[in-house]
Amino acid sequence: PQGNSKVMFKYQPVDLIRKYFGEQIGLYFAWLGVYTQLLIPPSVLGIIVFLYGIFTVDTNVPSLETCDENLNITMCPLCDAVCDYWRLSTVCSLARASYLFDNGATVFFAIFMSLWAACFLEHWKRRQMCLKHTWDLTSLEDEEDELRPEYEEALQEKKAKLRAQAKKKGFLCFFLTNVPGLCFVDFQIFVTFSAVFGVVVYRICMLSVWSMNPDPEAKASVRMTVTTTGIILNMLVVLVLEEVYGAIAVWLTELELPKTEEEFGERLIFKSFFLKSMNAFAPIFYVAFFKGRFAGRPGDYVYIFEDYRMEECAPPGCLIELCIQLSMIMLGKQLIQNNVFEILIPKLKKMYRTIQEEKGKKLAAEDEENEKEEKRQKQQFDKDFTLEPFEGVSPEYMEMIIQYGFVSLFVASFPLAPAFALLNNVIEIRLDAAKFVTEIRRPDAVRCKDIGIWYNILCGISKFSVITNAFVISFTSEFVPRMVYQFMYSVNGTMSGYTEHSLSYFNVSNFPPGTAPTTTLITGVNMCRYKDYRDPPWEPDAYTFSKQYWSVLAARLAFVIFFQNLAMFLSMLVAWMIPDVPRSLRDQLKKENMALMEFLLNQDQEARAKSHSPQCPTPCFPASIDVLGDRNPPPPSELKRNDTPG
Repeated sequence: PQGNSKVMFKYQPVDLIRKYFGEQIGLYFAWLGVYTQLLIPPSVLGIIVFLYGIFTVDTNVPSLETCDENLNITMCPLCDAVCDYWRLSTVCSLARASYLFDNGATVFFAIFMSLWAACFLEHWKRRQMCLKHTWDLTSLEDEEDELRPEYEEALQEKKAKLRAQAKKKGFLCFFLTNVPGLCFVDFQIFVTFSAVFGVVVYRICMLSVWSMNPDPEAKASVRMTVTTTGIILNMLVVLVLEEVYGAIAVWLTELELPKTEEEFGERLIFKSFFLKSMNAFAPIFYVAFFKGRFAGRPGDYVYIFEDYRMEECAPPGCLIELCIQLSMIMLGKQLIQNNVFEILIPKLKKMYRTIQEEKGKKLAAEDEENEKEEKRQKQQFDKDFTLEPFEGVSPEYMEMIIQYGFVSLFVASFPLAPAFALLNNVIEIRLDAAKFVTEIRRPDAVRCKDIGIWYNILCGISKFSVITNAFVISFTSEFVPRMVYQFMYSVNGTMSGYTEHSLSYFNVSNFPPGTAPTTTLITGVNMCRYKDYRDPPWEPDAYTFSKQYWSVLAARLAFVIFFQNLAMFLSMLVAWMIPDVPRSLRDQLKKENMALMEFLLNQDQEARAKSHSPQCPTPCFPASIDVLGDRNPPPPSELKRNDTPG
């Protein structure tokens, strides 16, 4: 690869990369090229879906009803005491923005992404088979991996210490080696969810504090301000914990003492991916599936620390917040990782080493011999030694696999994710090329037949993405409730009246003492509205879930089952229709097998001709060579015929 940005849009010289760096790095750049190239179709379709939302937002009835001030819908307070009643029309811009990503085209785009994931995996398998044949890697699997020196050393120590009491001490050693690692993983899971919960508490507290501001304009923007600052805080926590989890994964893997380097690498990759993916996706999972689910209702809210209400979703739903959360973490993570960790930090380290080297030269300039050495031209190995040491391709794979998770797991909430991933990868290829050529030492060439455990991780993410997208469309977006209203409750079969239908009534006289607004700018409020499907206060079973709630819930569960089975069936159909080995490669392998068979037959015929020759004495009969290459002696009948010359 070259660090020149002018060749950014050209195909990668994968064969040259393999010759210079080895098969391991060659396969990484080949996989990255395939992934980037196949991001083009979903990027184009995602932009089309987004443009469809822009062009049809003015005709979307629920958004128009939300923005209609004539409806005069008064909403219940967002917090106790200090928060005031508010008009639904104040979230007009939020409702319009939510429709850009929450429309009917999003469902078809999510199904398309499931098919795209299957096509991507099949296409890479075909590309990998071609590279294995071209690079002569088909017989590499027969090679045995050597034991790690750390494992051999620990094994000798264990044999010396536990020779007398093998059974008891063996169990004790297993306990002391594995149980602390498992406990530490559980502790890291607790830390991750604690960080997410800490940001939730921050948003709840800031919503109450900033709502005390008497300025009406400041109160109107409190929700968006709290959401934005909370997302930025989440992004910073994700970036910090990711670096910490990388070091912890190495420590836990060394604690297990794997036998071989291959086993060590696979265990390290699995632990790193588990911790880092959990860290990156935990805030998004909370917004998608937990926020607003357990908040309660007016008059019966759920509290934390006995004073603060659990946060709720806005009336347009949590999808727009999920979209903002995903885009901020995805873009911020990629920009900071690319610009800081891959460019700035290596350059700062190189600058520091150069400054230290110049100081050493000045101190050594007093010696005449050193002065003569300074005049000599610096050798290439001296220049290479000042570069950063090579740490493997696992960090590069990890960054792209996490991005693949962002693109596939929650694409139903952010159709522009593939487009942003494509732009990032076009730059990422050049940055990696420049880094491998100019910033790090040339690594030792490593032969490998495939990308290893990373393919299994990709398959797992692809299958799990079907489930997450099904639940995002069913429970996070408003697609299913809108469809239920249009086909079951609408008078004229349109979306007219959906906003009124989706809001429940609450009698303000039923507020518990101390929770009603102390001061209000909206006077004469007897009933306020909130987002839920509950019976009104004038019904016998006031504030219980209504029939509409159970109808919507049944439709949501049915849609999850339908979407999941449809996407899985189509993915399996695509995988079955696309063969793992391309036809051109299959024909080439047939030709090579035919040539090999002809060669072996010719060798066998030549051997038989020599055996029939009168110049060859009887003891020099060669062994017969069959087509499969097994060396077997000729049958006795043939020996008798060969004994008779002529």
